[in-house]
Amino acid sequence: MIEQLRIFSCMTMPLRRAGCGAAAMTLAAALAVAPAAVVHAADGKPEAKSDSKPDAKAGADKKDESELLPLPADKTISQSIRSGGKTITYEATVGLIPVRNAKGKKIAEVVYTSYTIPGGAVSRPVTFAFNGGPGASSVYLNMGAIGPKRVPFGTAGDAPSDSAVTQDNPNTWLDMSDLVFIDPVGTGFSRSLEDEDTTKKDFYSTDADIKYLSRVVYDWLVKHGRLRAPKYVVGESYGGYRAPRIAYALQTEMGVGVSGLVMVSPYLDPAAVGDGDALSPLPWMINLPSMTAGNLERQGKLSAAAMNDVESYVRSQFVTDFLAGRSDPNAVGRIVQKVSAYTGLDPALVAKLDGRVDTNTYLREAHRAEKKIGSIYDSNVTAWDPFPSSSDRQSGDPILEALIAPTTSAMVDFVTREVGWKTDTHYEALSSNVNKLWDRGSPDDKPVAELRKAIANDAKMRVLIAHGYNDLSCPFFTSRLILDQMPAFGQERRVKLAVYPGGHMFYSRGASAAAFKADARTLFGAS
Repeated sequence: MIEQLRIFSCMTMPLRRAGCGAAAMTLAAALAVAPAAVVHAADGKPEAKSDSKPDAKAGADKKDESELLPLPADKTISQSIRSGGKTITYEATVGLIPVRNAKGKKIAEVVYTSYTIPGGAVSRPVTFAFNGGPGASSVYLNMGAIGPKRVPFGTAGDAPSDSAVTQDNPNTWLDMSDLVFIDPVGTGFSRSLEDEDTTKKDFYSTDADIKYLSRVVYDWLVKHGRLRAPKYVVGESYGGYRAPRIAYALQTEMGVGVSGLVMVSPYLDPAAVGDGDALSPLPWMINLPSMTAGNLERQGKLSAAAMNDVESYVRSQFVTDFLAGRSDPNAVGRIVQKVSAYTGLDPALVAKLDGRVDTNTYLREAHRAEKKIGSIYDSNVTAWDPFPSSSDRQSGDPILEALIAPTTSAMVDFVTREVGWKTDTHYEALSSNVNKLWDRGSPDDKPVAELRKAIANDAKMRVLIAHGYNDLSCPFFTSRLILDQMPAFGQERRVKLAVYPGGHMFYSRGASAAAFKADARTLFGAS
């Protein structure tokens, strides 16, 4: 079960060391892939089979397109919601964009869900949203954060059996922008038409992923006549790894300018957060503030001001003592004392770990007295520990395992019953197969490097990076350290970091969702 948790840690990210830091998984940076996938306008029909005869081995692995039922044609309905005291009438569309290779053969079908205001002005923005995984569909941003309808998930007490009935989302961004939620190949209803090995080469690696998804954005704009609109890209978790790279690819390869980027709990710098280097204090520096936030919240003391102390500590004395090691007999003792106080954990336990508290230990020990386990996505959202006497954790994640059922059911009901886009294909909210097949390569800083280049290219681009304090899958302090090393690009706060109460899906809390929307409104206005 713990491995199932790790597959989707960062909801949304590739297998990596847990907590984007100490002790659990590795991330994927990409290998170059051959040849880049190309996308053209949708026709909604599968390609005809080739007349050429594959060899016997290839034939055994080959996906026969004739065996796949055609996906439906694009379908649009009119809906309305109440938001901000006003009624918003909009068009909801479920449609697809085909992906073609360099020879024009259709190799995949990408399904999207869009919400648009009919008759909007040329100046009305359009926002493209991606979740991560790899292997996550866009349902979480769609029906949890910024779409017009939402289903509650991600907070204490949520359960798999909760109702899948959606509610009007008071914090939708639809009053600011049209919204397009894209499900990468292998997620949602999006699918490859190739065999497994070719699918992995064309879609399941970081560079290939950026190339075809950038083209999908371009083709949607062409298909719907929106190239003149201001464009925004939003990515959550591993989608936050995608977002700056997609923006840069749109700028430099697709010929599409991007007015703004929003990264939600992003997995932004794989190279910085792994614990493979025993000399690096970074993973422990990055995790400790989020552990501290969880402890402060349990005491009712969490605030930005209260967090200043631990943030200052991990930048200064912690690093000095960590690197001193045995050269200073008192260094480990000082770390143990401070880490115990910040996390609220038993000093004797922290001493056994030399002050280096890994994520899984923290999530279990912080709630052991209650015989519960905290979520890596929000350490104060808990579930009962089914094996409290076991020395090792043997259960899944409280948030992850509670949200699959209601989000999947709500999305499928919306697509098939409300919109009437009928398909017998299973909806993949979180695909373990995509995650398993993902080519992880070697960790690098491509998202940060390409974020810098995209901002430098466009003096009008604005960026918002949003985190929850309690998130241990993609801790906020990673982004804090990254931004402190970046240039100002000629103007203060062109890149803003906002941290809200909550965890990875901080938007599940009403007050944090409202604050997030207010910050996004400022971004849209400034851009």
